[in-house]
Amino acid sequence: MKNILNTINAPKDLKNLSIDELQQLAHELRAFIINIVATKEGHLGASLGVVELTIAIHYIFNTPKDKLIWDVGHQAYGHKILTGRRTIFDTNRRLNGISGFPNIFESEYDAFGTGHSSTSISAALGMAMAAQIQGDTKQQHIAVIGDASIASGMAFEALNHAGVTNANLLVILNDNAIGIDPSIGALKDYLTHAKNGKELNRDNIFEALNFDYSGPIDGHDLPKLIHELKRLQNVEGPKFLHIVTTKGKGLKKAEEDQITYHAPGKFNAKTGDRITSTNNITPPKYQDVFGYTIIELAKKNPKIVGITPAMPTGSSLKYMIAEMPERAFDVGIAEQHAVTLAAGMAKQGLIPFCNIYSTFLQRAYDQVIHDVAIQKLPVIFCLDRAGLVGNDGATHHGVFDIAYLRCIPNMILYAPMNEVDLRNIMYTAQKGLNAPIAIRYPRGLSESIHWKKPFKNISIGKGRVIKEGNSTAILSIGTIGNIVNFAVNKFDEKERDKVGHYNMQFIKPLDNKLLHEIFSNYNTIITYEDGSVQGGFGSAILEFAAKHEYHPKIIIKGVPDNFIEHGNTKELRAVANIDEKSIFNTILSTL
Repeated sequence: MKNILNTINAPKDLKNLSIDELQQLAHELRAFIINIVATKEGHLGASLGVVELTIAIHYIFNTPKDKLIWDVGHQAYGHKILTGRRTIFDTNRRLNGISGFPNIFESEYDAFGTGHSSTSISAALGMAMAAQIQGDTKQQHIAVIGDASIASGMAFEALNHAGVTNANLLVILNDNAIGIDPSIGALKDYLTHAKNGKELNRDNIFEALNFDYSGPIDGHDLPKLIHELKRLQNVEGPKFLHIVTTKGKGLKKAEEDQITYHAPGKFNAKTGDRITSTNNITPPKYQDVFGYTIIELAKKNPKIVGITPAMPTGSSLKYMIAEMPERAFDVGIAEQHAVTLAAGMAKQGLIPFCNIYSTFLQRAYDQVIHDVAIQKLPVIFCLDRAGLVGNDGATHHGVFDIAYLRCIPNMILYAPMNEVDLRNIMYTAQKGLNAPIAIRYPRGLSESIHWKKPFKNISIGKGRVIKEGNSTAILSIGTIGNIVNFAVNKFDEKERDKVGHYNMQFIKPLDNKLLHEIFSNYNTIITYEDGSVQGGFGSAILEFAAKHEYHPKIIIKGVPDNFIEHGNTKELRAVANIDEKSIFNTILSTL
């Protein structure tokens, strides 16, 4: 039997295949994805679940003229393979390779970039309305969105608008009851009843929004998918197709453990068994330090609650949800709601820890300002995945939080240098603050296995002297201070004595007393941060120098003013010149 996948270089190659050949292609496409991701890593379950749908869409519609938007790009591996990227798919998410998400700069078949969720319907509607305005009534616009993503406020806003247009829009709901973690909420319950064939004592919600609704149908039944998409191709106005799929379809382990196999790391392609390190003695991940510490604190402080928008596993709030379900809440993909929910709780005397990935807090910026900071409500924001996060690339790097939070009045902004600092600032914050605080910490392993130490109070706005020098002072913020330490220790004793290192801890408020001492005693100041140099920590130091008329040489180091693409974190630090080698060379140039 010939391999069909190897003959597919573009969607037009699908058009002459029989249904039997398309079904064989589905089998080959699944195997191809499994074999590549098993060794190269990446997202797995989502793309396996939409293999038949991917084939059916490209078979029926005329992409790239017809616009196909995947929400989010976790689902798009099969799409990429069928649209000319099969031979380079092994570079997926690697430095200088293809992106793990749709990327308009990578292929004309990637109609819109989708790294964050719930944007597809708005984008597709915008494109459909643009086509109408420009006189094209035949162009099709397809948004494929998951049941977790469609529960987001932005998706509802788009549905609400689309329902009063006659736009040529098809929304396909990929309903598998799970995003990265299991879907939650009343809409999820509604969809469960709908696909189980239960009578609903209310109108169909999508028909009520003026969509031509069909389904639910089996998303793995390729002939049925093709038949329904062909019918919908000729239906005017906004259409809604509800399909039911299994995340991880075709790999037993991925079907059984859909959370782990969303992005499982390396695994055995035949058995599905994950390949884990034999060295079990490693420091905990920062997310787990948060997850275990909040439980430890909550057992002693009944006012503590935990909130996360759809990332209980990634944030490790899952531990508190399991142990204290009445005090820990997954609110779904709803960052704006999460922030204002926390504000409401804080207003009534609770102590909310609102755990949101740095890149996702961007989606709730007005709520941080309007609902929290203006009212000086002591919400504790725990910003996971701050800094360069690696292979997810530009949509996921948490490099803007310092710049976008630093400018907000009443906001405290802190970056722990290690896991002990993270525990201590959580302890300090829950004792009671008169303002909100954002605690930013990175993805990945912390610094030490000896992390569970007695709590100590941290003085708000106080920096820390790591070592003193007499020529060049390094001001670091957060865990990049550990890399600075490694770089400084590579110098010989005479040069090392010239270098001072100060971990400032707080970006806001700055330790003005310590800064006056530093600026009075050093000729050169170098700042280091794993955030944007535009408006970041280094900018705050420049502002301090200008205000107080200090004139040393100041060198600002951080993430440059461009979007950093994907690669492992070590590689990306080198790209940004904030790795150990670059830090060493920068310090050396000042000596």
